[in-house]
Amino acid sequence: MTGFRLAQFGVLAAMLLAPTITHAAANSSAPKVGDTYELILTKDTIQQGSQGSSGNSHDKDTIIERVTGIRTDGIEVEYDLPDTATAKERASNWQLPARIFRPFAGPVQLLNGAELNDRVNKWLKATGLSRSACGQWIFTWNAFQIECDPQSVIKTVEAFDLRNPSLSEGATYQDTDANGPVTLTKASSGQDGAILVAEMQLNPDTVRRARAESDVVVGQIMKRPISLDAAVAKHAADTISGTISVRFETDTSGNARRRTKVTKLNIKTPDGQSETQTTTETLESRLISQRN
Repeated sequence: MTGFRLAQFGVLAAMLLAPTITHAAANSSAPKVGDTYELILTKDTIQQGSQGSSGNSHDKDTIIERVTGIRTDGIEVEYDLPDTATAKERASNWQLPARIFRPFAGPVQLLNGAELNDRVNKWLKATGLSRSACGQWIFTWNAFQIECDPQSVIKTVEAFDLRNPSLSEGATYQDTDANGPVTLTKASSGQDGAILVAEMQLNPDTVRRARAESDVVVGQIMKRPISLDAAVAKHAADTISGTISVRFETDTSGNARRRTKVTKLNIKTPDGQSETQTTTETLESRLISQRN
């Protein structure tokens, strides 16, 4: 399904976390007020269990990024739903539009927090929910969390950020799901830019923690609560291995146009059960309007 969904994810895919992306300083293709990009995030997951169980999921979300201001220390950006978003989609997504300041150094800042707080209050009233529901997980056609904090939009838009300050051959790349940093290598180069790749080993502890957090969510939805400590202990003896492959396609200025991340995960539990999962996540930035 195409469209932006507020704070939701497939429970089976929830064990894998997003990579950490750091923001870039000004470069040869410096942004200008009015530059507008379409950011497309696609995730496909295929899962297979030792008892014949299987499953797959497909998610595609699109948001618009528009440069609204240039400062000496960073840029101001507005994120919004695409023009094709329906009135229903806009009504259900109080987080957007959001105005963000991206400094060349330091944390991202939300500029219209008061506006978002007003929108979330109206959204809660329209849905018949009270503040006591904030943070709770529910299930309709998918699992999603009732998010009420305006600052949460920063994490939402960061999932769509391709900026990286050291996107070049020989640079160090760090993924939060991996055991440690690795070196980017150049797979090819041409008139349109270069392709940089990295291969990493998955961090088993990260997966165990994510599986435990997923168990807590499922327990809340199913009205069978489990504490995080109990869920962590449940997965302590799981044997976990896997790899992460990352591929960056860059333009002639060295900026990322597309990132493809493939995570292959193998899990064996003490009772003899096994599970394999392959997740392919693609993030693409398309320039749709540029100031001359």
